[in-house]
Amino acid sequence: MTSRIDGRQAHELRPVTITPNVLDFAEGSCMISFGKTRVLCAASVEDRQPGFLRGTQSGWVTGEYSMLPRATLTRSQREVERGRPGGRTQEIQRLIGRSLRGVVGLELLGPRTITVDCDVIQADGGTRTASITGAFVALSIAVARLKAAGTLSASVIQAPVAAVSVGIVRGAPMLDLCYEEDSTAEVDFNIVMTGEDAFVEVQGTAEGKPFSRGGMESLLDLGRDGIRELFALQQDAIARASQPT
Repeated sequence: MTSRIDGRQAHELRPVTITPNVLDFAEGSCMISFGKTRVLCAASVEDRQPGFLRGTQSGWVTGEYSMLPRATLTRSQREVERGRPGGRTQEIQRLIGRSLRGVVGLELLGPRTITVDCDVIQADGGTRTASITGAFVALSIAVARLKAAGTLSASVIQAPVAAVSVGIVRGAPMLDLCYEEDSTAEVDFNIVMTGEDAFVEVQGTAEGKPFSRGGMESLLDLGRDGIRELFALQQDAIARASQPT
């Protein structure tokens, strides 16, 4: 097996920790860490609908994403100072929203909106995949509280969803790339899957030599195995969220 920058084997995730209930006021929250990458996820429930759903009983789930100025080695300008989110931020926000809506019964949610904010505290690769994985935990905690309060008669969540990066680095398929690996990868994929073994999204790019279909399938299998590990960590965090402190 190929040894990596941080000593992991090619098929190993970075150390992943998910700490639930880190915020007092959000309906659901967690801090998720993929190695040195850390993301704060907070779910907020509002009794409103987006305009295009008015007149229906459907709810909506969406995500917002931002990176703190010193999440990286050098300070970046806050996007609020630029007047609007950058293209990368908008792309990731849409991906988070699509990923969550892929496993939520919006008609069961009723005329309300759940927004999950994902704020990157520190970035070392995989911020979008960590955000999706943590966002699902925050969302699940919020939904469980709505159900416990009698606001929802049943859980609206139909399956878990999680995400991970995979890539080919120095000719070898690798799971969950840190920044140094990601920046030198010959092939880079982000994979989002549900607990029903279905894909929400696959983003894949060859940075150099094109990849084969067989190579793509091996990366998808590697990502699926990593995501199954993430499902177990998510469920453990959600269970801990309901335990008395």
